[in-house]
Amino acid sequence: MAIEFTYRNLGARDLPRRGLTPRSAPAHILLVDLEADFVVRDGGRVVLEEGLFPVAELARELVGWRRGADAERGDFAFDSMSYDEVGAVRIVRADGGWRVGGVHDPQVWSAPVAWDVLDTAVREFVDGVREDVAAMGVGPGLIPLG
Repeated sequence: MAIEFTYRNLGARDLPRRGLTPRSAPAHILLVDLEADFVVRDGGRVVLEEGLFPVAELARELVGWRRGADAERGDFAFDSMSYDEVGAVRIVRADGGWRVGGVHDPQVWSAPVAWDVLDTAVREFVDGVREDVAAMGVGPGLIPLG
């Protein structure tokens, strides 16, 4: 089974209201203001879908989570500055692999996938966000290499 993290319509709609540009905004503002329509798919099934989602912040958090040693890697719960509740995106170890879901629809989860499948999907998402954010003029340090 395949898992896919996708986004579209990346933008920074609130920056002009703040009098900022992608080049001038501090990192903590960029992380929440760089938003896109975000979808997690398990094959053809939508597991999670959210508009105006802080994809740069998620990408940055996923880089840190992926850096952990395999044996020590725990579950991931996205702790975003944009949400009151932790876990808008969750990745948990389960029988047969790793599952993706979120607290906003706690009954919906992906099927379990092997670490290498999940890692590839996360890496592709992070790399895509990093490239698109850089193309907007944001410095390369916002989303570290992982």
